[in-house]
Amino acid sequence: MTSAFPIAFAGSPIDRADNLRADPDALAGLMNWKARVLKLDGLIPSLDDRNRLEWGTLADVSEDAELVFLGLDRSDGGERACFAAVPDRGDASPRMANPQLWALMATLEPGDLATYGGARSLVDWHARHRFCAQCGQGTKATKGGWQRNCESCSTQHFPRTDPVTIMLVEHEGRLMLGRGKGWPEGAFSALAGFVEPGETIEEAVQREVFEESGIRARDVQYVASQPWPFPSQLMIGCHSYTDSDELTIDYTEMAEVIFFTREEVVSSLDGDGPFRAPPRHAIASNLMRWWLEKTK
Repeated sequence: MTSAFPIAFAGSPIDRADNLRADPDALAGLMNWKARVLKLDGLIPSLDDRNRLEWGTLADVSEDAELVFLGLDRSDGGERACFAAVPDRGDASPRMANPQLWALMATLEPGDLATYGGARSLVDWHARHRFCAQCGQGTKATKGGWQRNCESCSTQHFPRTDPVTIMLVEHEGRLMLGRGKGWPEGAFSALAGFVEPGETIEEAVQREVFEESGIRARDVQYVASQPWPFPSQLMIGCHSYTDSDELTIDYTEMAEVIFFTREEVVSSLDGDGPFRAPPRHAIASNLMRWWLEKTK
């Protein structure tokens, strides 16, 4: 694919400058008066009066703050290093964004949303991984915050990204969508699930679809992907077909699974249909819009 619709949390204008991460002298040289530090209240971004991400300077953070190097900003013709400070604690419920954050995300322009998403995932990982999974002793950030080393057993730890498949299933011109257990009444989205060890993307799609709906998916096609910073997932968007619409729903995970017509998907995305569609910054919305273009 790819989606003709912008993918939220993708496309940060900041150059990650990976070549500088392993050079402590170069990183130290970037920590000057020009350096910018992303302003966060815990993990919530601060916005200026233009609804842009607010940046401070190194003078705005304490001397003992743990900083991660986000990369280089060259947007104004110069070159400024960008950092973010690790909060005291990570997100207690990292798979969900709170209502305040949903509202803020709806106002951010795409480049800022992508920059925030990457920074959030990284600093949240640091805040929740201060101790070694191997021996339980303390770890210390290195390589500009893109690695943590155990000070006791020398185990190296790296920021994790969990692959998740999220998929459309089509049957005779209708789209299968689901409402997860505990979701608001009327809210439907594409089925999704984590890729398990030893699985291909295609196998994960087929397994998750069958587990949640009893449907056998075939002809799995990759469509698009999205970094999702709650806490740090790569959403792998796919499309598939099925030869049957006979459902066997797993009610421990799903409240409802329904096949919707093209017209119902169109009206729901427009806000006037039989179900509440996913927000635009969720890849499920991109997948539905892609499908509508595909089936014109």
